[in-house]
Amino acid sequence: MRKISLPMRLALLVAGTMLPLIIFASVIITRGYQKDRVEASARVLATARSLRTVLDGEVLRMTGSLQLLALTNSLRAGDFDRFRGIASGFLDQYSPGGVLLVSDRDGRQLFSSLATDASLLPRRNNVEITRKVFDTGRPAYSKLFIGSVLNKPILTVEVPVSIGGRVVYVISFTPPIAMFQDMLEKQRPNADWTMSMFDAEGINFARVPNPQQTVGKRASPTLFAEMFKAPEASLETVSLEGVPLITAVAHSQVSGWIIGVGIAQASLASPLWRDLAITIAIGVLLLLIGIGFALRMASAIARGEALHVLLVEELNHRVKNTLAVLQAIASQTFRSASKAERDAFDGRLGALARAHDLLSQEKWTGAGIHDVVHRVLQPYAVIGSSRVHIHGPKVPLAPPRAVMMSMILHEIATNAAKYGALANDTGCISIAWHLTEPDHDGLHLTWVETGGPHVHAPTRRGFGSRLIERGARDQLGGSATVDFLPTGVVCTIESALD
Repeated sequence: MRKISLPMRLALLVAGTMLPLIIFASVIITRGYQKDRVEASARVLATARSLRTVLDGEVLRMTGSLQLLALTNSLRAGDFDRFRGIASGFLDQYSPGGVLLVSDRDGRQLFSSLATDASLLPRRNNVEITRKVFDTGRPAYSKLFIGSVLNKPILTVEVPVSIGGRVVYVISFTPPIAMFQDMLEKQRPNADWTMSMFDAEGINFARVPNPQQTVGKRASPTLFAEMFKAPEASLETVSLEGVPLITAVAHSQVSGWIIGVGIAQASLASPLWRDLAITIAIGVLLLLIGIGFALRMASAIARGEALHVLLVEELNHRVKNTLAVLQAIASQTFRSASKAERDAFDGRLGALARAHDLLSQEKWTGAGIHDVVHRVLQPYAVIGSSRVHIHGPKVPLAPPRAVMMSMILHEIATNAAKYGALANDTGCISIAWHLTEPDHDGLHLTWVETGGPHVHAPTRRGFGSRLIERGARDQLGGSATVDFLPTGVVCTIESALD
């Protein structure tokens, strides 16, 4: 597996720190948007209710005024000429365009504010509502229809005129559509809102925006499909202009007309996208700044590592030169020594060199006990064979302890090659170690030989024995014992780790 470079590791560290913060901020903003949608839905419904209250108040005022007109003596007596003056006073309350008329059951116009001779006027186009008032004796409110005289879409408020408990006329008022349009304009919070008034069949009779293009048209399909299911509702719709809305509808219990109010979803989403864009932009900027600092730090660390490597290589070079000089001096000094003595010294010097090579590979930060054991046994070509069993956890050793452990194990391995398990073809060695209990602050290693020549305890203590004993005590901070059992040598080494 390819090793990740230091700059990449630091960049990933910065990214791993910043990206969760960016995601967390985005989640907070998104949850705020969802909360705003809920609040917007409640606000839209409250606005629809408020507009319905305004509409009902105006309709009730019209109805009450018409009911007062229905009680005038001139109208009840059929004196329409005298009634005209009273009707003019009623119409003065409203903007131009309002029409007042009186008709019979069949829709014949007996009086009209539009003409002095009502007999010349055509029959009304909404005769069915006139007959409804005659049959029920109660006020009624029409749907949007084309007036027979005005020849444009109108609404009417119908009130019965009764004499002796019997309905004799219907007095009808056609309010100017501009009056309803003005209500919407005054109630509209801002340009993001769409507000409509519909008749009982879902036909627009007032609307903002675009009243000229939409009055007389049915509600948008998404709204029309839901607006009659409940007296009040909140839902998502698409306007006649194709704008997605959060919409609320409220039915009037007085007239049966319907209020529709919606706010553009984009007006809620725009702050979301703006805040997300700002958050991501700031996050990316901070991420780039952090990566920039990380790369500069990586460059500084790399320079430090390069210097460290240079120093380690220089140290290795000096150690090797020192060992070479030491070997040359020893060769001259021990020229008269026996070959066995020179070989013993060269072996110990080689063990020391191999220990330093191992530490060099680890940049002098230490070495694992497993690697130390393998380096010591490598010259004997038994690693990986059935003659050597090595078992133990990964345990790091500090450089001084790694060197001394290597020297001690070299002495033991040398004796095994001369007199013990490595001196024949059948001997076996078992090397095992574990951490001492209970604090795991020490190392316990055992070297057990079996199958070698019969073992005899040495009659005198040599340099190797003293090296093992003193090295374990002074350098390892522990102890070492060597037992020469008839079945083979057993060596126990205790070493501190701290």
